[in-house]
Formats: sequence, C-alpha cells, structure tokens
Amino acid sequence: MVQVTELGYMGFGVKKLDEWKSFATEIIAMEISDEGERDRCYARMDYWHHRLVLHADGADDLEYLGFRVAGPNEFGEMQHQLSAAGIKFRVGSEEEAAERHVLEVLKLSDPGGNPVEIFHGPEVQYSKPFHPGRGMHGRFNTGAGGMGHCIVRQDDPAAAQRFYTALGMRGGVEYKFRMGKNVVSPIFMHCNDRDHTVAFGIGPQSRRINHLMVEVDNFDDVGLTYDLVRKHKLPVMITPGKHSNDHMYSFYFGNPSGWMIEYGYGGRPATHQSEYYVEDMYGHRPEAGGFGTEKEPKR
Repeated sequence: MVQVTELGYMGFGVKKLDEWKSFATEIIAMEISDEGERDRCYARMDYWHHRLVLHADGADDLEYLGFRVAGPNEFGEMQHQLSAAGIKFRVGSEEEAAERHVLEVLKLSDPGGNPVEIFHGPEVQYSKPFHPGRGMHGRFNTGAGGMGHCIVRQDDPAAAQRFYTALGMRGGVEYKFRMGKNVVSPIFMHCNDRDHTVAFGIGPQSRRINHLMVEVDNFDDVGLTYDLVRKHKLPVMITPGKHSNDHMYSFYFGNPSGWMIEYGYGGRPATHQSEYYVEDMYGHRPEAGGFGTEKEPKR
C-alpha cells in the first residue's frame, strides 16, 4: 500500500496579512518570503520553498493540507489506491503544481470538507539558507516528520479515519477524556515517526482547523516563545504542559485568525502500537478559550 510520508505544507486564508507576517516572524520565528504576489506570501521553516502559504482572502481558516508521497511512481499508484477506495480526486494542472512549487499534485477533499492535496517533488532551496524571523536557540524540527501536525474538523470521525487510512496512514483513539458531561475520544493518524500528523474527533468545531503544532529542537525556544507571547499580550489558550501520547512539552496560543498554534519540543517517536490515556502528564490547563470555542460561521 502506498502511503503519504508527511504533512508537507498548508495553506491558510487570512484577513490581516500584514499582522500575520509580523506574527509569523516575531512570535513563531518563521521566515517570510514575499515574491511580489499581491494575494499571498510564503512562510519558511527550513530549506523548503515554503511550509505555509498565507492567502489574503479573508477566510481566517484552513485552505488546504498538502501531503507528500515519495515520487512519481507512488503518485501514480496513489491514484489507483484512491479510485479503489471510491475517493474522488482530480490531477492538478501544470500551472496548479507550479503554484504550489511541486512537480505534480492531486486535488481532493476529506469527509469533513477539508481540501486535501497530495503531491511529490517539493522545491527545496539548499542555495537559500533558512533565516528565522527572530533569534532562536535551535531550529524547527521538520525532516522526515514533516512540518508538524494539526487537528481538523470532522463531523464523522469514522469516515475520516477510513479516508486517511486510504492515504496509507494508521492510528486510532489515543485519549478518552471528559469535556463536561461527555467523554471525548479523538483519533490520531500518523504516516511517519511523528506520533501523529493529523487528528480529529474533539467535538464540534466552527472552523476547519483547531490548531497547528510546530516543533523546535531546543527546549529553550519554547520558553523564549512563551515569554514573547506574554510580552505581546497574545492569548495563551492552553498553559505549558506535557502530552501523554507524544510526550511533547508545549503550550497553545492564539494567532491573528483566531485559531491556535501549539509550540512544542521533545516529541517522542510514534510507538506504532495502540494505547490510550485519560489525561496529560502535567499542565496543559485551559486558559483563554481552551481548545477553541470561537463562534465564526461554518464554511
């Protein structure tokens, strides 16, 4: 079975592009690459041309998820795999692939209506060293684990699990915890040694995305970022703590679009075996909105 190998890139619609540029550089420490396109800019985390695309379209939400396959053979095999699973897709044009700075791209949607792209051959710029937007003690932890992980909206988690399994991912329930009177059992899916790449099933969400996690390779960068978030009076949604599933030490804070960034360090590799937890190791207390309770209209 062919599988996607990483979450390679993501696209977001934003209302306040200039505010996002400052946020991405001064708080997250990404590098903004503005190539003169009036409707967008790119954010780098490593040698890739980009990991994030910020589209000035006013959506303030997820526009697409980009999952990588190894090469052209796997790209072709993935099309047969999707067809066999009854998943509709189309092959992107040369212009659409060039827009994403990849060699080839497929366009489809997951059961929750989240636009998904499957690609191979990203543009990697080894001639252009990565320069963080502000000082860092280390670097972002990308590599074979991809750019990080995200939680997205799904009204039918079982259907979403079947969809991402058809992409070659595996996983399942990793937590059973109480939210009020209900027990929530989110599903976590992985495709490499990162504990999870995409997760869903936390309950109703008004936006497509709940949060994006980015990981750094130096613990002090989490503390530095926490101080910057407090200094700039940004909302800390979840206080610092350590997850039981991926052992990530992290905290969550709001971004200019109203959803969350998780900033983490020290995630352990995926166990590739099933187990579940009822709480985190410590910390991670809800503060300014918890796991996101914004009431924006659904898209």
